[in-house]
Amino acid sequence: MVTVWFGLVVLCWVLFFVLEGFDFGIGLLAPIVGRDDHERGAVVRTVGPFWDGNEVWLVAAIGVTFAAFPDWYAALLSGLYLPMAALLLLLAVRGVALEFRGKGDGPRWRRRCDAALALGSAGIVLLWGAVLGVLTHGLALGADGQVTGSGPARSTAPLLSWAALAGAGTALFAALLIGAMFLALRTTGPVHERARRLGIALATGGAAAGVVIGFGAGSRAVLAAAVLCVGIAMLARSGQVALAFAGTALSIGGAVVAVFSAHGDVVLRSTLDPAWSLTMAGAAASGSALRLISVVGVVVLPGVLVYQAFSYWVFRRRVASERVPS
Repeated sequence: MVTVWFGLVVLCWVLFFVLEGFDFGIGLLAPIVGRDDHERGAVVRTVGPFWDGNEVWLVAAIGVTFAAFPDWYAALLSGLYLPMAALLLLLAVRGVALEFRGKGDGPRWRRRCDAALALGSAGIVLLWGAVLGVLTHGLALGADGQVTGSGPARSTAPLLSWAALAGAGTALFAALLIGAMFLALRTTGPVHERARRLGIALATGGAAAGVVIGFGAGSRAVLAAAVLCVGIAMLARSGQVALAFAGTALSIGGAVVAVFSAHGDVVLRSTLDPAWSLTMAGAAASGSALRLISVVGVVVLPGVLVYQAFSYWVFRRRVASERVPS
């Protein structure tokens, strides 16, 4: 039961980072691939029907983590409370920018909303990437399972580690790549072509950087990521953007799984003493609690998946970015 619920926790996080990943990427890319107000509006409309539904997976991931692994939830949230609070504020900025973009009159209002959307998306991506990096590196857990230290440094110092900085940079690259591929898949006209070319350039650059870093660090995982980037670039170059998007989504999902399973059955590593690390069994709720939430999960999670798949089917048509003569 513990292993099953750990798998469900990871699944919720994978769905959040993949689905919200292209939302964040599009927020970053709107001022870049959209050359005027009409084109930027077309970019934003590609995620208009989906972004708030995609955000549900954040609620699901945090809720499932809290219910199934309360000690893990407590250590993470208490150890990273300032980054988490900043993430909530940035998510609110992103939501307000998307919702209010079409409420005001004039291009100046929309440009301000686009700037808020881009800055909010950039901040969210960098912070989430840093948090994932912290998960691979670990936190200063004491023997009682609590993060040691006091004051703001307790939750900000972990973000300054090399693992956190590498995670932030990787997340920014991944969001831009999946955002470009989603735009190429969901638009027609000039935005489609610019997004496709940008996706090719990003994947090619990522492959080159992956080869250098992979051989320099002797990391097979980084070299495998470089090979995937080559495949994504080739698919996008040949016009198979749907496959390129699917490959990018699978790569991001695989990276998230790798982060959560990096230490085997240890869900949160202690940087002070490995014996103080939190394990799956040690952080899990009681057997009766897991059985109770299993009943709820069997009803709720499939319903969310079916509803979201239906919404993507309904809004499957591409968004035109070219101007239609009147």
